Amino acid sequence: MEKVLIILGVVLLVLIVGGGALLAPRTRRRGKAVPGPSGTGGAGQGGTATATHAPPAPEAGVVPDLTAPPPVPQAPAAPTPELEKPPPSAGRMVRLRGRLARSQTAFGSALLSLLSSGKLDDETWDEIEEVLITADMGAGPAAYLVQRLRTEVKVAGTSNLAEVKAQLRADLLEQVGPDFDRTLHTAPHGDRPAVLLVTGVNGTGKTTTCGKLARVLIGDGRTVLLGAADTFRAAAADQLETWANRAGATVVRADREGADPASVAYEAVSVGTARGVDTVIVDTAGRLHTKAGLMDELGKIKRVIEKHGTVDEVLLVLDATTGQNGLRQARVFAEVVDITGIVLTKLDGTAKGGIVIAVQRELGVPVKLVGLGEGPDDLAPFEPEAFVDAMIG
Repeated sequence: MEKVLIILGVVLLVLIVGGGALLAPRTRRRGKAVPGPSGTGGAGQGGTATATHAPPAPEAGVVPDLTAPPPVPQAPAAPTPELEKPPPSAGRMVRLRGRLARSQTAFGSALLSLLSSGKLDDETWDEIEEVLITADMGAGPAAYLVQRLRTEVKVAGTSNLAEVKAQLRADLLEQVGPDFDRTLHTAPHGDRPAVLLVTGVNGTGKTTTCGKLARVLIGDGRTVLLGAADTFRAAAADQLETWANRAGATVVRADREGADPASVAYEAVSVGTARGVDTVIVDTAGRLHTKAGLMDELGKIKRVIEKHGTVDEVLLVLDATTGQNGLRQARVFAEVVDITGIVLTKLDGTAKGGIVIAVQRELGVPVKLVGLGEGPDDLAPFEPEAFVDAMIG
């Protein structure tokens, strides 16, 4: 029995030692099959590297925070718009007269063709009156102008075109009204800024006019604040901010769409007073003259602003291409707020310059500004002589 136990022990020992020897080579072969950073088949030995890159191992003793959100890429900062130096208002109308003359060529040519026809009979004078009416001068002013010019030509006994043209120019200039006070009241009153309220129907260009007017005043050396009281259209406030950023003005706007426009107007004047600006321009929403509620709201805006003091200018913006329809609009606005001046936009795109005479006659207030193009500096103080010269070429 003792011999048997000894034999079994020897056999068991051989199996243990032999098994370890057999297992060792297999382990080494598995190790060779896994390429390391510098092993056979790896990038360090000239092998082909995979496109996937493993993240670097964390430093010893540092536990990575797997719950932290990935870093958010920062958007590049918007470039600050470069401030522009607007030209002064003086001489703008003269500089833009050529553009106005091109749009009035048909009107002037028709008049001069009739006056130089050599026979100023009843039929010719009727045609001249028709040309004036189609230029939106209005039937009354056109009839008066023709009758006066006809009498003057008859008394002078001349048919010389240069002399008739000179007389026509003098009569048109009288109708345009060279004696109107076209001063735009933009100077501050002590510690209170001048306040300009801009109004009109939809689509006449009120917001653009406010931005261009700010440029006119800044070009003349004034400081300007714009009040975005058109709270029904977020784009109107954005548009004002664009104009302000380019010219160096400030904008006060509501923090939500549909806010009370009178409150925005009041806040604009308050901020303008606190900052000591020269002029506050308040833009209002476009409103149809037939909507009583919106017209009452316009009156409210003016009354609320007047808690700070007087409103220096109430400017009615009219589209020159609307003709006699613009006169109907003007009448209603004048009944709600005291209009102090007219801004005629799009005057460069129409041969109906007679609207200047018609609207002044209708309201008894002067045209103070005219829009003669889409450029930022195409708003000009109205100058009667330059306008008449452009009309008759």
